[in-house]
Amino acid sequence: MERELWSIISGAITDVSQTRKSGHRFTYDTALIVRVYLWSVLHDRPVNWACRRGSWSIATRPSWLPGQSTMSRRLRSKATQEFLHALGRRLSGDRYSGLVKMIDGKPMPISRHSQDRDATFGRGAGGMDKGYKLHALWGRGNMPLAWSVRPMNVSEKAMAAELLCELRDGGYVLADANYETNHLYDLAAEHNHQLLSPRHHPGTNLGHRRHSQHRLRGIELLEGPSRFGQQLYQLRRQIEGRFSGLTSFGGGLVSLPPWVRHLHRVQQFVHAKLLINAARIIRLKNQRCNQLGA
Repeated sequence: MERELWSIISGAITDVSQTRKSGHRFTYDTALIVRVYLWSVLHDRPVNWACRRGSWSIATRPSWLPGQSTMSRRLRSKATQEFLHALGRRLSGDRYSGLVKMIDGKPMPISRHSQDRDATFGRGAGGMDKGYKLHALWGRGNMPLAWSVRPMNVSEKAMAAELLCELRDGGYVLADANYETNHLYDLAAEHNHQLLSPRHHPGTNLGHRRHSQHRLRGIELLEGPSRFGQQLYQLRRQIEGRFSGLTSFGGGLVSLPPWVRHLHRVQQFVHAKLLINAARIIRLKNQRCNQLGA
């Protein structure tokens, strides 16, 4: 599978490089920097591992390889970040985001004794953890519509307010009870979407305070006599499949390795894993098409 994944990733890098013109004259072009970094992340190795010729097969090895210091400097450059985002659009596939979107967070804990100054304590899976959290808004594409990595103590509500601003088209956003608040309902409505987030205590009174009309509509859809909202909300299980798919293959985002510390490195690493996961989804779709055509 690794060979097939790299074939998809490498081809996408080549396609993106052919459509972009660099305004700078580098010794190593941006496409090569991205290629070396993704090779290291695919194999769950530090970047300096991919800077050695012996870490590549003859078929995949570039003619020239940058050094560790060059990689560290160039990975943080604007040109490299723009290239990675263009690569994400290339691998994402369908530009139509779909009628139904899903939003959630995935904790990424590290050792509680880590000296990482950016990592914080917050609510993880089943209790308090130290580390980071991936916040993602998924549509129908192979990449999230919007995503961000923040320290563990940053609330999901605060990050949802940023991600919902990236909504396109119209439709519904499905979320768990952590997102059930008036201002998120209003923000989703500003971007032509109805948020559906169940209350912690369904069926209870709302009190005498004023509530968003969009929140009231969401409660009616989920708790009213019509089964439309309840059946629609069942689709939220798909985001669990998205996160489990991201972690359940060789080269996936299983955990943060010891050499990935501090926020900017974690963001780079997660971005690379999302790109690799998008290639995995493309591979699965290609397999299904081949099976149907056989």
